[in-house]
Amino acid sequence: MKYAIVETGGKQFRAVEGGTLEVDRLPVEAGKNIKLEQVLLLADGDSVTVGRPLVKDSPVWARVLEHFKGPKVTIFNYSPKKRIRVKTGHRQNYTRLLVEQIGGTELVKRTPAKVEKAAEAKAEKPARAGKAAKAEPKTKASSPKGKQPAAAAAPKVKVAPKAGPKTETSAPKGKKPAARAASKPAGSKPASSPKAKVPAPKAKPAPRATSSTKKTSSSKATSSPKGKKPSAK
Repeated sequence: MKYAIVETGGKQFRAVEGGTLEVDRLPVEAGKNIKLEQVLLLADGDSVTVGRPLVKDSPVWARVLEHFKGPKVTIFNYSPKKRIRVKTGHRQNYTRLLVEQIGGTELVKRTPAKVEKAAEAKAEKPARAGKAAKAEPKTKASSPKGKQPAAAAAPKVKVAPKAGPKTETSAPKGKKPAARAASKPAGSKPASSPKAKVPAPKAKPAPRATSSTKKTSSSKATSSPKGKKPSAK
């Protein structure tokens, strides 16, 4: 594995081909390439080269992806019993770099393996599509004799018979239908009908008591038998 230790902005970073670095903001526009020459160490497999103080002729080539800000840091200073309170915040500016090449006097542009595979797959697709188009008519033409394809067979639909008008009238619930009049022979007497109930006569009101009747009733009540004195009231 090939990697290098690079110094930028007073800090050291480990750079690997294809990896990214987050360094302090650099005065370079996004999308442009940059060369980092302060290489302190270069390792390629088992061989390790240590700079004295730098490794010559082996810079690190990188491309600027974007500029962004880091998380906010809050600083709060105070002095007790003196009413001194100072609160400040800070967000550091960073630059994200993509390491493209380690070493070499010039940057060599390489196409990634994924792009090459995608190009090969696109070239193979037209040839496969042409073979499939030729094979399609054979598969459609081959069908067993005396049998229609499944798409042609239409599903059978059963039609329910129409309901005609009802001739018999339904009798209401809880009531029996009236018996039909049977044909009577000639000369037969009609059946005796049940006797109708005669209402009882109303009772006559009693006659009102007149003054003469009241007197007779009171005299009868006061008269006592002979030889007996009336009881004291």
